[in-house]
Amino acid sequence: MAARAFEKRTIGQTDLDVTTLGLGGASLAGIFTGVPAEQARAMVAHALNCGINYVDTAPQYGLGRSEHLVGDVLRERRDGVVLSSKVGRLLKPVDAGQQEKGNWVDPLPFNQHYDYSYDGVMRSFEDSQQRLGLKQIDILYVHDIGTATHGVEGNKPLWAQLAGGGYRALRELRDAGVVKAIGLGVNEWQVLMDAFALGDWDVFLLAGRYTLLEQTSLTPFMSTCLERGASVVVGGPFNSGILVGGDKFNYEKAPEAIVTKVRAIEAVCAEFGVPLPAAALQFPLTHPAVCNVLPGPRSPQELDGILEWWDVKIPAELWSTLAAQGLLAQGTPIPGGAGQPA
Repeated sequence: MAARAFEKRTIGQTDLDVTTLGLGGASLAGIFTGVPAEQARAMVAHALNCGINYVDTAPQYGLGRSEHLVGDVLRERRDGVVLSSKVGRLLKPVDAGQQEKGNWVDPLPFNQHYDYSYDGVMRSFEDSQQRLGLKQIDILYVHDIGTATHGVEGNKPLWAQLAGGGYRALRELRDAGVVKAIGLGVNEWQVLMDAFALGDWDVFLLAGRYTLLEQTSLTPFMSTCLERGASVVVGGPFNSGILVGGDKFNYEKAPEAIVTKVRAIEAVCAEFGVPLPAAALQFPLTHPAVCNVLPGPRSPQELDGILEWWDVKIPAELWSTLAAQGLLAQGTPIPGGAGQPA
């Protein structure tokens, strides 16, 4: 497939320009379903061949597996690619019988340990450079800090680590030009409001909270991003699969109220002849704070399916009809034609 001319948007107030469609590196590391290494590498290469220039990975994904696989491809063709990884988890070798695999089918032989301190951030960054086999990582996200992952009490000492030194480490890396942008990568928008109190950030990777199904982050988070000049990368645009015909929402079986809302949205999409996944994929980009949508395909074939949805032309009337039926949160920006891929 020939490279296409994707629209590009600038990350925050940096000089990084990313295509509005990116490649998430969690699924290729084998979450829930195993992915052969050659298939994963082929998919990363295919994304680059198609013109996608933003790739996201993390130490957590496959407990190092994703970074290794992404690095295998990017070492051969780094020019023009914006790469992000994450800090907050350190990987330590472990015997197979003691490994906590989580949802990873074939992870590398490590367990993860949370560390958001100054030294933890610096160590995590250097470890990622080594796993990737690359010197340059453009964006560093603080990964999964917040109550959704750690609980209210469990998060307190970890937040103290970030506030007491982790943020300073990120600022030092950015101010020295070692990385070009810093942010957080989480599944809850509330902790991002706390992050704004710590200082200035360039970009946030928010999974599942600004989607066609759910706009809970609209106010005050998205509005604050516009005020502070920060961008948003939207991960999980399909809400764990419920918007592509699956039965999962937030990684669990979808409750009946969610299923009912999805059916109502799908009915509107059908009225305009638009596949529900196409609308879900393109919807986040109608918000001016959003710079990128980040799905996580497992194979070149899955990516081709995503690109077909990406190419669907969506009439502005579809968004306004959803709003009129109360299927979008009040105040959701739905400018005519915004978010359409080039």
